[in-house]
Amino acid sequence: MDKASPLTVWVPLSVWNALPPSTRRHLRDWELTQRVLVLDSDKKGPDVEEILELGFLTALTPPVTDNKVRDAVFRAKEVRGLYDDIFGMTREIMLERELLARKTDQIIFLNTVLTRASQSLEPGRILSDAREDLSLLFPVHGLQGIFWQPDDEGRLEAELFLAPCLDPHGRQRWVEHLMSHGTRLAGGMLDAFTVEYLIQSSPEDCLADPTPQNTLLLPLKVAGSAFGCLAISKDKDLRLGRDQVTSLNAAANHLALALRNAMLFRDVKAKADHDGLTRIHNRQSFDERLADELKRHQRYRHNLSLLLFDLDHFKAINDTYGHQAGDMVLRDVGAILEESCRDTDFAARYGGEEFVIILPQTSEEQAWVLAERIRRKVEHKGFQFSDKTFKVTASIGVATLTPGSLDRREDLIHKADQALYLAKSGGRNMVCVSQGREQMKAAALARPA
Repeated sequence: MDKASPLTVWVPLSVWNALPPSTRRHLRDWELTQRVLVLDSDKKGPDVEEILELGFLTALTPPVTDNKVRDAVFRAKEVRGLYDDIFGMTREIMLERELLARKTDQIIFLNTVLTRASQSLEPGRILSDAREDLSLLFPVHGLQGIFWQPDDEGRLEAELFLAPCLDPHGRQRWVEHLMSHGTRLAGGMLDAFTVEYLIQSSPEDCLADPTPQNTLLLPLKVAGSAFGCLAISKDKDLRLGRDQVTSLNAAANHLALALRNAMLFRDVKAKADHDGLTRIHNRQSFDERLADELKRHQRYRHNLSLLLFDLDHFKAINDTYGHQAGDMVLRDVGAILEESCRDTDFAARYGGEEFVIILPQTSEEQAWVLAERIRRKVEHKGFQFSDKTFKVTASIGVATLTPGSLDRREDLIHKADQALYLAKSGGRNMVCVSQGREQMKAAALARPA
């Protein structure tokens, strides 16, 4: 019963005794209304303990005077006041517990986001984890993102991270959506973009086209400067509460720092692993990759080939056309290597005018075919510097480790170097393998005059 309930109910003993048990239980369940038992004058009433067990506040004996009634009403008011105080305290405690539970959930959520975001230095991994973590706050159907930074010439280049299951139409719509908002946040035109696909985490990742109703956009800023934006796909009817908005903004700040650090690390690592002139991998990254490929070669027992080649008479190019022309040749040759390699191959500048390519799961014959293809591309390319056009040739050595070989890294490089020496000593502009001069002669004969 509520406060509209009567303060007291006066029940004569004869009436109480005549009530069925269910009615008595119902009366005893009243919490705010106090029951007063009125004893009969001609009968002996129950004792005090029995009266209290029956759920009555007190019992009045005849005659029922004004003083007795006032006393009973006063006691009923006191009990009602105690009930009101207890109910008020209970409501306050429940409200505080609810607020505490919400604060605890908020702390757990932010701690989860911060912990997972700091565990990886890969932007794609951070975004995939963030999608799962944000689902603790509200139902998330997908998370995609766009980031931008200036290139060497000051133009803004964008990098998009998209869900992998988008069909061509959906992909185009999301690219347009992200590029549009990225341009607005960046304060300038995004001149180019690349796309990377996130890890498929659930069938829900198949997203609908973006609309203002089903997409939340979270700008990512560090030191007040925007460098990216997250697009969160949600139910179109979802409305976030104030606490959820606060938690979401706090999570965005944590993710912004983690993603910025990951991108800076990736850029620094790329610069450390790549040659500044040719933009292909450098000697240090080649050494690390070759060590890894040798371990895979020994574990999985597959072929591993290596191409080592040198530009013929490169010093003469520098002496004749200048070092800027020589740098241009090295850059163009690096581009030829990049476009000639498979995704699993690894091209690097070995030093000076020497280059090297690691070819996993590649036999000697296959390596020779690729080397010959590269040699022909270099030979047939017309290099232009200022108003001058000139030709460049390359000598290439091929070395291969067959399954079960126990050769070390130094052995493979030494074999490739021997093959390169054969090509140089045999007249240059040819491909030789490491086994001997017979292969060198075969390579020379295969080369067109």
